[in-house]
Amino acid sequence: MSSPARAGGAKARHSAKAPTQRQLRVGEEIRHVLSGVFLRGEIRDPELADVNITVTEVRIGPDLKRATAFVTRLGRSDIAAKLPALRRAAPFLRAQLAKQLRLRVAPDLSFQADTSIDYAMHVDELLRTPEVARDLAPKRSDE
Repeated sequence: MSSPARAGGAKARHSAKAPTQRQLRVGEEIRHVLSGVFLRGEIRDPELADVNITVTEVRIGPDLKRATAFVTRLGRSDIAAKLPALRRAAPFLRAQLAKQLRLRVAPDLSFQADTSIDYAMHVDELLRTPEVARDLAPKRSDE
């Protein structure tokens, strides 16, 4: 028979916890600040000049010390090429977070390309193919 601590540890290790209300709120505040910085063009990196970057989501760890921002360029699929420039700009962006948010510690930022929009467009394209449209059409009663 296993001890309760061991069983609980195994369970906690295998199940992902949903984010808390505080994590969701802080993540949304970070997304708002980052979006504003990108919108105003405050980053001086020449690789990011005149580049429209959209922050679609920010996920923050339970300790609020690490945040991952999911970014994309609407209508373009070349965001992966801009990730090294965003990593270089991370210290500046972290300083902006520290100025604008009331947190004990400004979180370390990492960036990931958000592929969910590309995936949704691909699924939509598949749903519009004649084969799938035929299968999704309502059945006629005379057949």
